[in-house]
Amino acid sequence: MLLKMITAMAAVLAVLGCVFGSVWLLPVYFVGAFIGLLVLAALFVLVACLVVDKETPQEQESKFYRWLVKLAVEAVVQVARVHIRAEGVEKLPKDGRFLLVCNHIHDVDPGILLHCFPDAQLVFIAKRETKDMFLIGSALHKLRCQLINRENDKEALKTIIQCIRLVKEDEASVAVFPEGYVSLDGKLRHFRSGVLKIAQKANVPIVVCTLKGTKEVLPNLKKLKPSCVDMHLVEVIPADQVCVANTVDLAEQVYDLMIADMGEEYRCDEKAMHPDLQRARMEQETANFT
Repeated sequence: MLLKMITAMAAVLAVLGCVFGSVWLLPVYFVGAFIGLLVLAALFVLVACLVVDKETPQEQESKFYRWLVKLAVEAVVQVARVHIRAEGVEKLPKDGRFLLVCNHIHDVDPGILLHCFPDAQLVFIAKRETKDMFLIGSALHKLRCQLINRENDKEALKTIIQCIRLVKEDEASVAVFPEGYVSLDGKLRHFRSGVLKIAQKANVPIVVCTLKGTKEVLPNLKKLKPSCVDMHLVEVIPADQVCVANTVDLAEQVYDLMIADMGEEYRCDEKAMHPDLQRARMEQETANFT
């Protein structure tokens, strides 16, 4: 939408340039106006994020920043030439809130989900370090991103309880990556099942999604190459099934649904994990939960 608006405005400015100048310079006027407007839009987003006070709790969602993030994510996807093949989005619950769970292979994963579900009012559970990420930290703060402290169980529980409240009071749907960190080799790690309590306590369905291809987005962008990302909404587990299930069994059900969609080659054999990955996992488990 943003790029279409910029294109339309650039066309108008180019025509006006022809009125007061030469018709033969129409392409030059258009390109110049398009680049200028694109830079102004980027500066606007930059300023909007820089003025955010991340130390002040965000009690209410900012409709302005939700709209701004929606436009910015769409524009970045188009400029970076990321082709998203989304399947199953029609299964998303039309009424009521839900808990969205997905595998995690790169830091761009939340942006892809926001692009695929622009009107779902998703609030992400993220690692504390997300707060310090340039621009992203400010934007997610205004969208009421819930930071979790994995080093302190009591603090982590507070985050889970807050998410339950958000869903119960119909303020937002919650999105979480239950592996607890970015998968270094792309395989699906076994889940931290505690986050599924959000759906159970709030009595809402669980939306199971998978992502493939996001790890290649930034490397391809540096090479000016397009990227393809697959986003599948695999299944929606009804609230009545969620509430009566054991949390550990529910986590296994979700895991199996993801593996069935992604393929058995993505199943993680913890015993066969490379020693370097084991060490990296131990380090990440203490700091990363996105």
